[in-house]
Amino acid sequence: MKARVKWVEQATFLGEAGSGHAVVMDGPPDAGGRNLGVRPMEMLLLGMGGCTAFDVVLILRRGRQPVTDCVVELEAERAEQPPKVFTRIHVHFIVTGRGLSEKQVARAVQLSAEKYCSASIMLGKTAEITHDFEIREAEPGDGA
Repeated sequence: MKARVKWVEQATFLGEAGSGHAVVMDGPPDAGGRNLGVRPMEMLLLGMGGCTAFDVVLILRRGRQPVTDCVVELEAERAEQPPKVFTRIHVHFIVTGRGLSEKQVARAVQLSAEKYCSASIMLGKTAEITHDFEIREAEPGDGA
């Protein structure tokens, strides 16, 4: 895997992934930024959310669960002193579908957390990571 980050100006950087996709990162105004993009630490948290959401949806679909939506809300705390690593991360899944099995959703969340999500497992070396989930019933007409 490769990536490239190029300084644009002030506290703005352009990140380019090996897959060919790009993202703008920027700092807050008090650090010389113009708030034009996400902060690098936010990128880490977003990456973890994307990684675990991908796992949960894939596991549920492979289990033939009629999942129609998955939202992951993350809340993190950081150390007070540098390096300001994540010390706690709470991950809340909102999984929507028709007649989803609570047991299978719980299993998907657990498998992602303990076996498949490399981002979660890596961040878990410095942060206490907790998970919970809620299941919502899909409205008629929602595609599955």
